Amino acid sequence: MPNQMTYLRRSTRSVAVGDITIGGSAPVVVQSMITEETHNVDASVDQIIAMHQAGSEIVRVTTPNMAEARCLEEIKSRLKSRYQDVPLVADVHHQGSDIAVEVSKYVDKVRLNPGLFVFHKRQSREIDYSQSEIDEQLEAIEKSLLPVIRACKERGIAMRIGVNHGSLAERLTVTWGDTPEGMVESAMEYLRICARHDYHNLVVSLKASRVPIMLAANRLMANRMAEEGMNYPLHLGVTEAGDGQYARIKSTCGIGTLLAEGIGDTIRVSLAEDPINELPVCYDILQSLGLRKTKVEFIACPSCGRTKFDLPSVFGWVKQATGHLVGLDIAVMGCIVNGPGEMGDADYGYVGKAGGKISLYRRRDEVKSGIPQEKSVEELVNLIKSDGRWVDPSPDWVLPSPPRELADRIQRAVDIELKV
Repeated sequence: MPNQMTYLRRSTRSVAVGDITIGGSAPVVVQSMITEETHNVDASVDQIIAMHQAGSEIVRVTTPNMAEARCLEEIKSRLKSRYQDVPLVADVHHQGSDIAVEVSKYVDKVRLNPGLFVFHKRQSREIDYSQSEIDEQLEAIEKSLLPVIRACKERGIAMRIGVNHGSLAERLTVTWGDTPEGMVESAMEYLRICARHDYHNLVVSLKASRVPIMLAANRLMANRMAEEGMNYPLHLGVTEAGDGQYARIKSTCGIGTLLAEGIGDTIRVSLAEDPINELPVCYDILQSLGLRKTKVEFIACPSCGRTKFDLPSVFGWVKQATGHLVGLDIAVMGCIVNGPGEMGDADYGYVGKAGGKISLYRRRDEVKSGIPQEKSVEELVNLIKSDGRWVDPSPDWVLPSPPRELADRIQRAVDIELKV
């Protein structure tokens, strides 16, 4: 985007997930998770295809047991025959060593939850763990994790160490409390084991349902990895965010804040809705920060008493006519007072002036003035065409008609003129 601030992203290693790269110099990757049961292969394939077509560059599938883990072979096969190869992640939780090794044969990334991978029944313990108890649990983790590391190394696939605030192992909550520090230590234990066995194809996530916890954990994780010479990419998300507007705001506050600080290489917005609804939120977050551009960037004033036209309806008219021109910034401003200055970064500007006329701008330069409102969008399209930046959205495209409010106003003016 013109003159938009560029965020200095944290430097990370590149991790391949199928044909998608997370980290390094790659754009921030969008991903999500299907809700179909994995044993329902046809429904899973249908949903994966729909998610991928809607913009989920990586798709996650749950594998709660060995039978469903083995379904991934058929899912992958049908994707390739019906559609194309889609980067898949298998989600492994409880007692996951055998399942993780199995799914590594079929997918492009394995997600492990450290709090559940080697499961210990909670005992409501408050007494600190002794060093021997800690060593015993870490040895058990390494014993279970080593076959998964070997399987992932053999196939050259990735692993996500995915820590959830709500499922920390009791040993860590006793030692660190229910804190971001405990989340970070949970991830670091697994990263250190992987490093000892020379496996580095790793992505890390630290998710919480509360934004302040999620922010603190990821900031601390980035610092802790730097201290230990690690540079693994971070997967961002506010888990269990809920639904509707508030869930979108929570996700944006958490994910957007960290991305603006340069932290984060792949994102998932978690909604208690159809997961396809998550994808527009992801892309809106990335576009608002200038990290990805997937649609026109529209700029519009909020309207006030100075506005020279019905801004919401005219703004909709402009969007209807030009919303397919991905890559452009287009502004619709109600008056001349702040319009040209506030929209100075836009490629094109539509500004109301006295007498019901419209002026068109290219950046800060006025290039057409005194345009009747009913001809204004046509003239805007002509200006974009003259600059060689217009593309018809379809072979049968026609210019949309003016909004009803504007058409009615024009007709009233014609009626008055005929009476005179």
